Parts: sequence; C-alpha cells; structure tokens
Amino acid sequence: MCGKIYMLLCCLLCVTWIQASPFEKDSFKTKEGYELSIHFIKHGTLMLTYRDAVIQIDPVSSYADYSKLPKADILLITHEHGDHLDKKAVDQTVKEGTVLIANESSVKILDKGSVMKNGDKLTPADYLTLEAVPAYNTTPGREMYHPKHRDNGYILTLGGMRIYVAGDTEDIPEMATLGDIDIAFIPVNQPYTMTIEQAVNAARMINPRILYPYHYGDTDVTQLKKRLASDKSIDVRIKQLQ
Repeated sequence: MCGKIYMLLCCLLCVTWIQASPFEKDSFKTKEGYELSIHFIKHGTLMLTYRDAVIQIDPVSSYADYSKLPKADILLITHEHGDHLDKKAVDQTVKEGTVLIANESSVKILDKGSVMKNGDKLTPADYLTLEAVPAYNTTPGREMYHPKHRDNGYILTLGGMRIYVAGDTEDIPEMATLGDIDIAFIPVNQPYTMTIEQAVNAARMINPRILYPYHYGDTDVTQLKKRLASDKSIDVRIKQLQ
C-alpha cells in the first residue's frame, strides 16, 4: 500500500511540474491517442513525457536543476563529452527502476547502465522502442571530435511516432536510411557538428515532418529555416536551445 501511495505522489508531483515547466514545450497527439510532450531544456538536453513516463536525454546540471525536475523512467546518453554526460545530473535524475542507456564509453565512465551500440534495437518499456544509430564527424581534421562507431544517435518510437535525436554528428550517409521520421533533432554548430549547409543536406536526407535545430550555440539557425523554406514537407521549428 505504501509503495502505491508513493508512486501516486510521484506521478502527481511530475504532473504538477510539467504543468508549471519553465522550459519551452511542444505537445503532440500520438496515433494511440496519448499526448507526447517535448521539453526543450538547453543545447543537446531534452526531456520527453509520454503517458506517465519521463524520458531524459543528455541531462547536464549547468543547464537545469535536476534535483527539481521529474526523475527519469528512461535516461539516454549519446556520448561522453561534458555537455552531454554529467555524473551529477545523472545521479539526480535516476530513481529506483530507471533504465539508463548509453554508448559503451559513457557506461564505463558512469560504471552503470546498459550499452547500446550503433545498429542495436531495444524495447526498454512497453511504450518505447529504441534504436541506436551512428553519430560521427566526417570532415577531415574533425574526426577526432566524434569518431565513427563510438557515439550514438537515437530513434525513439512512442505511440507510433518516430523521433530522431541525432546526437553530435555531421550529415552522414546513414541518415538517408533512417526510414520514416516524424520529428528530428539536428545539431548545427561547426566545427563539432554541422554547418548550415550540412544541416540542409541532412534535413533533405531525413525528410522529417518536423525539424528542430538543436545544439546550435551561436549559429544563426534562422538561416536553416530560410534555406529549407521551399521544402514544404519539412516544418522547421526554432526553440531556445543555444
């Protein structure tokens, strides 16, 4: 009985926080009739809520106070750079039962979690199917930032919607084989990820219904929106994620 009361209180606190969230949010109705909300925290850090579940992606404590945010049911780490992997934020985000998934080097650093490698597929919960996809640099002289086969992007399928979180990557050829993508997050900050030109190319390979530039620093991502204005099938949405 005490356990059920505790879970109910956690759910109520989570709902209360979400309703009063300080971050920008977009919400969608999935094919299954549930609401999927995306909370735009900062840089490459996101939070998704679906049904009663909370999915945290690359939490970093300098971007948000994770002691005050809802605990994660699913926690995803793309790679080990400090603007994506933060032990303090991870410790504040996990709870009993949190499923922590990361690339191999991040799991080694944290000394916990489950490894997903490029090409792996997993169903960590009955509401989520997860695919780990490649994320790497291709420009000569930049390969050391994100070497091939090390880091992950993720495709999350929630209620029939496929959401691509690219992680730190350039416009790699694997993007053309991702399949049907409803929502895509594409990083746009040279020299670590993409130029505007590369992001345009990536967007056209992926052809998502909705595209969010993220991890963009001082890059003027309005130029991406202008460059894709003729691509009527892609809705480019700019949020405060710099």
